[in-house]
Amino acid sequence: MNWDRVEGNWKQVKGNVKEQWGKLTDDQLDAIAGRRDRLVGEIQDAYGISKDETEAQLGAWQRRMRDAVHIK
Repeated sequence: MNWDRVEGNWKQVKGNVKEQWGKLTDDQLDAIAGRRDRLVGEIQDAYGISKDETEAQLGAWQRRMRDAVHIK
C-alpha cells in the first residue's frame, strides 16, 4: 500500500495504526491526519526509538497492509 492510499483513507487506516502502535492516542492520530512525517515523529516520541527503527517498523507495517489488501 503506497502512502497516498494511506493518507487518502486515513480514517479507515488509523485503526490498524492504533493496533500496531497502541501508545498513540486518538488525538495524536487525528492530528497526524495521514501525514507520514507526523506519524514517524509521534512514533519516535511515544516509543523513544530512533528514526531508523521507526522507518523500519513503518515499512514493515506498510508491507503487511499492502499484502492484506491483495488477499481481499
